[in-house]
Amino acid sequence: MTIVVTGATGGLGRHAVESLLARGVPADRIVAVGRSIEKIQDLADRGVDVRYASYDEPESLRKAFVGAEKLLLVSASEPGKRVPQHQNVIDAAKEAGVSRIFYTSAPHADTSAMILATEHLATEQALAASGIPFVVLRNGWYLENYDLRGALEHGLVGAAGDGKISLVTRADLAEAAAAAVVADRLDKQVYELGGEGVTMAELAAEVSRQSGREVTYTNLPPEKYTEFLVGVGLPEGFAAVLADSDHHAASGALYTGTEDLAQLLGRPATPLADAVRARLA
Repeated sequence: MTIVVTGATGGLGRHAVESLLARGVPADRIVAVGRSIEKIQDLADRGVDVRYASYDEPESLRKAFVGAEKLLLVSASEPGKRVPQHQNVIDAAKEAGVSRIFYTSAPHADTSAMILATEHLATEQALAASGIPFVVLRNGWYLENYDLRGALEHGLVGAAGDGKISLVTRADLAEAAAAAVVADRLDKQVYELGGEGVTMAELAAEVSRQSGREVTYTNLPPEKYTEFLVGVGLPEGFAAVLADSDHHAASGALYTGTEDLAQLLGRPATPLADAVRARLA
């Protein structure tokens, strides 16, 4: 069984490769694919097959997927470009004879009003139209999306109101993806993956408890939150998508429950207290 992981030069993809290795998948049966392969030269040194490919270059994808049996499609990172990029991946996978695709989507992509969900739903529909068996891993909101160290000085800022967000570590999601890929059978085609549900005020309180410093949460209208994110260096389009997601989180768009993640991991999600402590270390 040869497993291809796209986006392996990014955080989630890299963690997924490490999780596959930890689960006993032989290094020479893993193909780590990305654009900046110099970032994963150490994986090549450990026996992983490292190949260049770009979501924007169909020919590079076709070459990278030669011999692939299973494919973990880590979603592209540029809003507005994902649908054609993901279609390139799906087309290359079909040509390569891939037997199953595992796709990292967004929470409740089929019902969500978030801008973020639109491209993910379109990709899920493209997978269904491809005829390739697939599994959807709807990844919850990364704890890493928040600058917890910066919050010690400036507090937390958002637009989520009192909505609960199922915060989860990137490592947990990567481990769940690896578990799904190597499983002999799965009970579901769609998994809603998230950790402990907390409000932003509760997250601020946990950061305060862990640090011994008072950290508060300031709730802003979405447009003001967009301005804040642009002010700290995010591109305006990406900032608007994040602010929109936060806004919809107020009505539950980023709450998933913990059951699906625990089922794939074979254990509970990393407790929020432990995850916050690690981020502040």
